[in-house]
Amino acid sequence: MEVKSKVWLERKGKLFLGMGRVMLLKTIRETGSINKAAGKIGMSYRHAWSQISFAEKNLGKPLFVRNKGGSGGGGTTLTSYANELLKKFEKLQREEEAFVNKRFKEIF
Repeated sequence: MEVKSKVWLERKGKLFLGMGRVMLLKTIRETGSINKAAGKIGMSYRHAWSQISFAEKNLGKPLFVRNKGGSGGGGTTLTSYANELLKKFEKLQREEEAFVNKRFKEIF
């Protein structure tokens, strides 16, 4: 027997950050591209764009900076706010998991 739990963040009853968006943001940071990140995690570009746009709208803050293409190429980088949000979310997730596992062992 084992215990499972999930962490997500909501604002005004609307989910704006959970594991799917965290994975997408981390992959955008890694690849420097929404399109490449979407492909890497098996998501369409349109769906990836929709997920990030929804989160930005609900947060009221940008999560990434879009650099237009051209001779030097385009790209996408996360804002410092997005990087800090990921850092805090991951910390919360680790601590929540440790707490739930500890309580599970105590109770069961």
